[in-house]
Amino acid sequence: MAEDTQLDVKKLSFERALEELETIVKRLEEGKVPLEESVAIYERGESLKRRCEELLRQAEARVEKITTDANGQVTGTEPLDVQ
Repeated sequence: MAEDTQLDVKKLSFERALEELETIVKRLEEGKVPLEESVAIYERGESLKRRCEELLRQAEARVEKITTDANGQVTGTEPLDVQ
């Protein structure tokens, strides 16, 4: 694996984590990875998946929905209900 793939998962951006996860999935699907390495990259893939999910939850929490009055005029914003 390239040196940059050994970066701490908790420090990766969503895009970088997703890119690395896609690379891992592709390598595993090809089936040309030795068993021991397959297990190691699968474990990293699980960590990357959790990181992407965490970042998506954070982004959802920051999204706001626009509120309007009866005439359709914008009256402000309020937090998006993510539950």
